[in-house]
Amino acid sequence: MMAFMAVVTVTGPPGCRVDELAREAARRLGYELVGEHHVRKLVSEAYGSEVAVPDPLFGAVLAEITAQLAARHHLVVVWPGAELALAGFPALLRVGTSAPKRFRAGSLMADHALDRRSAASLLASLDQQHAALRKRQCSRAVPRPEDFDLIVNTATAGTGETAALIELSATSRGIDTFGLLRPDQQATIEFKTRMALSGHGITPAGPPSIERRPFANRSEQIFANLLDFYRIAWEYEPRAFPLRWESDGRIAESFTPDFYLPEFDTYIELTTMKQSLVTRKNRKVRQLRSLYPGVNIQVLYQRDFQDLVFRFGLSPATP
Repeated sequence: MMAFMAVVTVTGPPGCRVDELAREAARRLGYELVGEHHVRKLVSEAYGSEVAVPDPLFGAVLAEITAQLAARHHLVVVWPGAELALAGFPALLRVGTSAPKRFRAGSLMADHALDRRSAASLLASLDQQHAALRKRQCSRAVPRPEDFDLIVNTATAGTGETAALIELSATSRGIDTFGLLRPDQQATIEFKTRMALSGHGITPAGPPSIERRPFANRSEQIFANLLDFYRIAWEYEPRAFPLRWESDGRIAESFTPDFYLPEFDTYIELTTMKQSLVTRKNRKVRQLRSLYPGVNIQVLYQRDFQDLVFRFGLSPATP
């Protein structure tokens, strides 16, 4: 049985004192708090800025960040839509908060020293921003009750009482008995995210490792992006290997592998074209191995590449 970390998500509309509640719940449980500011900071460090990540893929990025942190701690996560983004984790308690507008406006009055009219105006603006963010990132502006395990009205239950309810729910569900995320499980979650983002040409923050050149097809571009994600140095079609010569010594046939990974001294050939052409390419690979026994070459067949693509949620239109 796979062991996953314990995660508590705490979400709710503006003015429900979500941050305060999550902080107290994390203290009671002894979990690490991952608030909205922390999420934005981690995303910016990884990808240059929060806006660099396409909205529909932000949930996957949040899952990746959670996986990285969960190798060390159980977590309380605060982010709009976190209850959906992390729904795949079995050791999960999803907490939703709600409160009447009058109470939420009162919270803003106290937090920002506003009069009631100004607080009501600010609440309307924050509600609009909150709904728009949820709509962009998880296609649901308003959360559904069935997406939560516990829903609390923070107007009638104070921070301490609500945090105690969260602690009791986490204990009764036994999520704190799950182990931390294993390195192989963390790697699987990260790879899923990076496969998806690679289809959008998104790589980690920092300068690119190589000068871009046109690729023969979409599959090569995706594979290159994936290598960039893992900071694996690569070269595109760096060398042509002669396979057959004319009687006068001129090269009659050669073979140019798609990629070279200098750190591993290995060439990679993607065979994602029509299967009817694979036989000819296999013949060339066999010739290369025969003529150049010191050259390491790995062939990634169409079915292998598609298995990666479909398994990890990316559906590019390859030639």
